[in-house]
Amino acid sequence: MINLSAGLPPATLNAIADLERRVVAADGGRLKLEWNSLRHRSGKDVEDVLWWDGERLLGFLGIYTHGAPTLELAGMVDPAARRRGIGTALLDAALRVCQDREHSSILLVVPRTSVAGRTLAQGRGGTLDHSEHALEMPGEPAEVPADPRVTIRAATAVDQPAVRELLRVGFGWEPPETAGQDPNTLVVEQGGEPIGTVRLIHEEGRAGVYGFVIHPDHQGRGIGRDVLHRLCRKALADGATAVHLEVATDNDRALNLYTSLGFQLVMTEDYYELSGR
Repeated sequence: MINLSAGLPPATLNAIADLERRVVAADGGRLKLEWNSLRHRSGKDVEDVLWWDGERLLGFLGIYTHGAPTLELAGMVDPAARRRGIGTALLDAALRVCQDREHSSILLVVPRTSVAGRTLAQGRGGTLDHSEHALEMPGEPAEVPADPRVTIRAATAVDQPAVRELLRVGFGWEPPETAGQDPNTLVVEQGGEPIGTVRLIHEEGRAGVYGFVIHPDHQGRGIGRDVLHRLCRKALADGATAVHLEVATDNDRALNLYTSLGFQLVMTEDYYELSGR
């Protein structure tokens, strides 16, 4: 049966993790479940849709905002319970929830290898918006010389305008007002000037790199490679067993940078824009 959740207690998080293990064991790759978000749900609004069979979780779909007006949906169905309409029911319930939320668009994240996911998205009028490669570094990064003029530090409230500007020029979109407020936000400086930003988030033995950008005026000088090398070394030293990140499939420059450091392709994910109806 469908359950709309405004918060995820520990027992439910464990059930989601168990379902994730069953799905990955059957399908390979990875699932974009945003564990850091799941563990810090506000408890105020419905953000997750679950399908329970008694005490066994058979389906899950999370709703994510990332501080932007675009809503992302990502989930999974137990391999032994597929072809029973669970995925369709989860998506329909999530779309009803989204209708009551302020948003500019809704994106359903579908692993490229999932024929059922693609069929579900297209059946709801979904059109391909963009695609991303999910990459993971399972061990130590390739050695990179450090530039002593480049430093990395935690962002402060004073840095917020600079962080928003870096995201704007780096990604070509208007960042939300909350950009730079995440306590995991870091600032890259050269000679005291902010030239880049990134978020490094630890997630149960793994570390994720998000929103990584070096100002275009400072690209092509090895700064990005140096910074990412330091981040990976720090994450591993702090106990992470792997570091992961995502990159647009058409961003060959960034993809070449990441793979040269030792990142490996885990999954390609397609983002389908849904009508919301």
